[in-house]
Amino acid sequence: MSRLFVVNNPNNWPLHVPGVEVVSARAYLTDAEYNDIENAKVFNLCRSYRYMSSGYYVSLLAEARGHRAIPSILTLQDMRTEAIFRIRSDDLDELIQRTLVHLKADKYQLNIYFGKTTVKRYERLAQQLFSFFEAPLLRAHFHYEKKKWELDQVYPIAVNDIPDWQRPFVVNAAGEYFLKLERKPRRRKSFRYDLAILYNPEEVDPPSDPRALRKFSKAAEQVGMDPEFIVRDDYRRVAEFDALFIRETTAVNHHTYRFARRAAAEGLAVIDDPESIIRCTNKVYLAEMFDRYRLPTPKTMIVHRDNANEVADTLNLPCILKQPDSSFSQGVIKVNTLMELRDEVERRLESSDLLIAQEYMPTDFDWRVGVLEGKALYVCRYFMAHRHWQILKRTKRGSLTSGKVETLAVNRAPREVIRLATTAASAVGDGFYGVDLKQRGASFYLIEVNDNPSIEAGYEDKIVGDKLYARVMKSLVDRVDRIKGA
Repeated sequence: MSRLFVVNNPNNWPLHVPGVEVVSARAYLTDAEYNDIENAKVFNLCRSYRYMSSGYYVSLLAEARGHRAIPSILTLQDMRTEAIFRIRSDDLDELIQRTLVHLKADKYQLNIYFGKTTVKRYERLAQQLFSFFEAPLLRAHFHYEKKKWELDQVYPIAVNDIPDWQRPFVVNAAGEYFLKLERKPRRRKSFRYDLAILYNPEEVDPPSDPRALRKFSKAAEQVGMDPEFIVRDDYRRVAEFDALFIRETTAVNHHTYRFARRAAAEGLAVIDDPESIIRCTNKVYLAEMFDRYRLPTPKTMIVHRDNANEVADTLNLPCILKQPDSSFSQGVIKVNTLMELRDEVERRLESSDLLIAQEYMPTDFDWRVGVLEGKALYVCRYFMAHRHWQILKRTKRGSLTSGKVETLAVNRAPREVIRLATTAASAVGDGFYGVDLKQRGASFYLIEVNDNPSIEAGYEDKIVGDKLYARVMKSLVDRVDRIKGA
């Protein structure tokens, strides 16, 4: 792999890092020889990255040439976009408070060189900022207000902004960074593509158990992808891969969405894609979509402050209240009395302007249909937890119990279940979904479409076995082929 430091003027470049070619921005942008370099890693160290400047074009053309640009155009845009920056700073909040708690001043700035900093106690914070805003030389500004540290700004800095006494440290940090790139073991078998599988080894109720994860990994190899399990701290590595498969519970205001968004922006094939995460994790969106497509659901209301007093008359009691972003039975509650309904609606409207209220439809089980690219992949019946109205029951100590699961062959399931599930999933997208339905008599009602559906060994795969994992991985490799024009 070729490594290039692209700078404004190589004659004024004060750092020597072994194994790296220092190139002027003008040469990189205009000399034909740099068009033909394959698999290059371009470290953009120009003085300015403002829109349409030389620094901006270095990262832009690097990506057009198939080079790996650091910082990428996406990173540069994220640093400028207040909404993205605020989400990321909120995500770092706990680490920021813990790291800076000892400081007596009300302002602090932190220099970050290839993910490293000269002050050991700040290393973890520096690594996290580097993973979010990957640029070789960064500076972060913080201020203390209302008994709390806030991240004000993160931006790339020029080499001239590095104090002289820190320059040897920068050279060492760059050397360590490059060494890590070289440590990735080579696989004996050659693979067409690299696959990242995002998971959380500490998640209490993950979408896939360890055995299922191993089956996904094996299936990936069989279709020509080199799988690697990654975690939250590997955000900066996303662009190293050709595809991303998320096996961690997703949410919009969460690192899983940022992984999906970054992967899609970098041109990776992604399951779950960011659009599906946005749509499936919001029950208000799903309610509107079901209504638009005239799909049958239990009687449903979108609740706001102006119609909150109409819920009981419209739906009767008991009824179900749902937070728009609830998942895995969390944020979903059954209310039995008018007083309970009023209290819960008022409390929940404090954190969300809209809620979902739904007719209570007791059943012994829910249908779940796994849909991939608009086709049914598996069918299960999830039974309610013992003496509970939901599939999952949370104890006072936070542990989970669940009902039994029955898996059916797709061709043995009711045709209407399959039709409704595939129609609803296709309205969301062409990804991998779990569609939940209820049955009352001979009628079926859609409850929701989930991205990131549960796949646990011995349950969803009970009928089709390893073919389930192979189908998902084949879908991913086909998506990579289409993206790359293979």
